[in-house]
Amino acid sequence: MKALIFDCDGVLVDTERDGHRIAFNRAFAQIGLKAQWSVDVYGQLLAIAGGKERMRHYFDHEGWPPRLKDRESFIKEIHALKTDLFMNIIESGELPLRSGVARLIDEAIESRIRLAVCSTSNERSVNLIVQELLGPDRRARFEVILAGDVVTRKKPNPEIYLLALRTLGIEANQCVVIEDNRNGLLAAKSAGMHCLVTTSAYSKEEDFSEADNVVDELGDPPNNCIRLSDLMLISGNDQDQA
Repeated sequence: MKALIFDCDGVLVDTERDGHRIAFNRAFAQIGLKAQWSVDVYGQLLAIAGGKERMRHYFDHEGWPPRLKDRESFIKEIHALKTDLFMNIIESGELPLRSGVARLIDEAIESRIRLAVCSTSNERSVNLIVQELLGPDRRARFEVILAGDVVTRKKPNPEIYLLALRTLGIEANQCVVIEDNRNGLLAAKSAGMHCLVTTSAYSKEEDFSEADNVVDELGDPPNNCIRLSDLMLISGNDQDQA
């Protein structure tokens, strides 16, 4: 294994329910929309990759505001506001890193494993999470951070992972991806990569039959935890079988 690639939301931080969802609702309220995404509604919308895409899907089904002239500008305006509000949540320290994330990254750094992030979330928010919650020293060790609209087709399409492979200059079987939902898993496997799934509050009931391994969390001692050696074993076993 030469590289370890993380998704962001749900993997580094359990951001969806108490982060992105709250920020969307605050943005709706600030511009006078009656839309209010409950925990259950947002859970259903997570089947759609990307925040702007979720809003388009929602308004297509629930109805767009009357006398709206430019839907695309409307979506971009809300999403920019929502991103600012989400960043305020991150900067406030309301959302901590998930268990085991910092430890596993430190193990990878010590073993000179290359690091990357591939996320469908907004580039500003992804960079803020990495910088603020992982800290500048760890941030400096991430060679690649791909996020937002850097690709035209989002997960479960493998485009973002294929771009990561080209950018890192490695083969698909030389890295392990850590994802938290089925869309991410399918994207990674479609790119030919090994994938560990660490389930989140919203994704725990999804089908992860294609994953190389599925855990509730990466974990920290003295509890059960995923070590870098476990990820190397996933990669090595698959290579041996090939």
